[in-house]
Amino acid sequence: MLDFSYMNITEKTVPGYERVLFGEDKTVGYRGIIVMHSTARGPAGGGTRFWNYGNDAEALEDALRLARGMTYKNALADLPLGGGKSVIMGDNKTSDREKIFRAHGRFIDTLGGRYMTGEDVGTSPADMEYVRKETTHVAGLHDTSGDPSPKTARGVLRAMQAAAQHRWRTKELAGKTVAIQGCGHVGYFLAQELHRVGTHLIVTDIDIQSVQRVVADFGATAVVPEEIYSARADIFAPCALGGIINDQTIPQLQVEIVCGAANNQLLEPRHGDMLEQRDILYAPDYAANAGGIINGCCLEILGWDQPAMLKKLDVIYDTVLQIFQIAEKEGIPSYRAADRLAEQRISVPTLPRTS
Repeated sequence: MLDFSYMNITEKTVPGYERVLFGEDKTVGYRGIIVMHSTARGPAGGGTRFWNYGNDAEALEDALRLARGMTYKNALADLPLGGGKSVIMGDNKTSDREKIFRAHGRFIDTLGGRYMTGEDVGTSPADMEYVRKETTHVAGLHDTSGDPSPKTARGVLRAMQAAAQHRWRTKELAGKTVAIQGCGHVGYFLAQELHRVGTHLIVTDIDIQSVQRVVADFGATAVVPEEIYSARADIFAPCALGGIINDQTIPQLQVEIVCGAANNQLLEPRHGDMLEQRDILYAPDYAANAGGIINGCCLEILGWDQPAMLKKLDVIYDTVLQIFQIAEKEGIPSYRAADRLAEQRISVPTLPRTS
C-alpha cells in the first residue's frame, strides 16, 4: 500500500491488464478505481464514470470492461492512445463535487501521465475542471475540446449511415425510425442529429425530464423503459449503460440495425452471434462511439484544428463499412471483425502527430 497524506492506494494484479489501482480518501468520502489496460500505442486514455455501484466487485468489473474497450476503441480510431478507464463509486447526484473530483485528480496525478481522463457517464466538463486543479492529465475541458457528447453523437450518426449503406444500399436515414435508449448528454445530441436528417424518433430514459426535453425539441414519441426493446423501428440505438444486448432483450428486438453510443452493449460476446443469427446488423459500439475521444485527442493532444478533427471523426463511416466488409468476406460476426481490425492496429505502437 502506498500511503499518501490524502489517500490510500492499493494495487491488484489482473491478468491481461497493466495496472489496476484502488484509491480512497476518507476525508472527503472519495473511493475510485483506475484501470490501465494497455499503453502499447500511448498513454492509457479513457474517461471517468461516476456511478452508484451495488458493490466493489461490480465497480471493478465495469472498469475492467471499459478499459479494455478503450484500448480497442482508440486503436480502431487510429489514435496515439492506449486504453484505460476510471470509476468513482458513489452518488453522482452529490452537490459536493469539488472535493470528490479534486481527490480523483490527485489519484490520477500519481500515475505521472500514463493515464489520461475525461468526461463519461455521471460526469461533466465542469467536473473535469475540478480534476484539472490537481493534474494536467485531463481532457474535455471548457476552454479546449469541451463537452464530447455532440461529437460522440455525430460519430454515431456516421456509423448509422454506414450501417444503412451496408444493409439498405443507401446511407440516407430520412423516413427511418430510430429507437433511442437513453436521453442524457449523448442521447439528446444524437436525437438532434437524427431529427436534422429526417428520422422518426422513439425514446426512453429513466429520467422523465430528459425524455420530455427530447419529445418537446424533436417531436419524439416516448415509451416506458421496458418497451424500448420491442419498439417497431428500423434502428435501435443504445445510449445508456452497457450489457443491454442479452438473452432477454434480443428476442424482443424488432429492428434491422443496432447502432448506438453505449459502451459494452453486448452482455457477452455470444450475444453478437445471436444478433447475427437474427439477421440484425450490429455496428460494434467502440467503433460507433469513438467521436468523443477523437475530439479530445485531436484537439488537446495532437493540437489539430476543428476542420481536421471533424475530417478524422467522419472516418468512423469508413471504419464501420470496413468492419462490415471484413465480416462479410470472412463469414464472421461484425463484433469479431471489429476486434480483428483493432488488434491489427494495437500492434502499431507509434503514429505521426500531425493532421
